[in-house]
Formats: sequence, structure tokens, C-alpha cells
Amino acid sequence: MPGYVYILASQRNGTLYIGVTSDIGRRIYEHREGLVDGFSKQYGVKTLVHYELFDRIDDAIFREKQMKKWNRDWKLELIEASNPEWKDLSSTLL
Repeated sequence: MPGYVYILASQRNGTLYIGVTSDIGRRIYEHREGLVDGFSKQYGVKTLVHYELFDRIDDAIFREKQMKKWNRDWKLELIEASNPEWKDLSSTLL
């Protein structure tokens, strides 16, 4: 089963959320509509600014754990490298 690691942001350089899923379209919808209780809902983190696709969900989970240990500057550099304008990438998925 494939898997995705994704980063949501509240705004440019704002609050970040890192997650993992096997169905990114459904998961982003859930975040946007406030159907996911917890951190992302509490802080209004809804804009998809980065994602990575993996052939296996296990690899995505491993990557998510790595990224969650990173310092904030590394996360910002990753987003800036692939999405310098911090555009919402969900339209490329849905």
C-alpha cells in the first residue's frame, strides 16, 4: 500500500503539522473541514505545503518520524525548496 508524508501550514512561516496517510485526498479534506480533532484543528493548520509519496506506507511512516525530529529551520528549508511561494498543493491532488 502506498503512503504519503505531508506538511500542513497555518500560513507562510506559520504553525506546521506533519502527518502520514495512505489516502491523502481524504485526509486533507478531513483537515480542511475540521473533522480531525487535535493539533491541526486547534491551530487552524489547513494548507498543504509539502508532500512526498512512497511505494510503501512503512517507508512513509519512517520518513514522518524522521521529519518530526527535525528542527524548524530544516522543515522550512524543505518547504521552500519545493514550494517557495507556499502555494496550497491540494489542488494538484484532488
